[in-house]
Amino acid sequence: MTTIQLGRSVNSDHTVGGFTTTFTPDDSIYLAVLTGGAGSGTIRVRWKYGERVIDEPKKEVSYHQAAATDFRLLSPGGFPRGDYTAEIFVNDQPAGTRAFRVEAR
Repeated sequence: MTTIQLGRSVNSDHTVGGFTTTFTPDDSIYLAVLTGGAGSGTIRVRWKYGERVIDEPKKEVSYHQAAATDFRLLSPGGFPRGDYTAEIFVNDQPAGTRAFRVEAR
């Protein structure tokens, strides 16, 4: 893993567009994990609101070159305001964390 991106949109190459760490309750929240070369494994994101886990999706990946794997966090009723974190794991090993915040419009 080389980079963790966080923002409001995702590009066609699975990277994140509109980088930010501050969101509104109605935003979709995107995270991309960029990998630097060939390989395969499992990438997992543990989305947390405070200390509570709110989602934990994972994707099996296999790449022949540098690539991006994207994840999306949705809340149909809107996100509560406050502090969040996204913990990234590659093959169940911690690979990084990104903190972000949801604020009023």
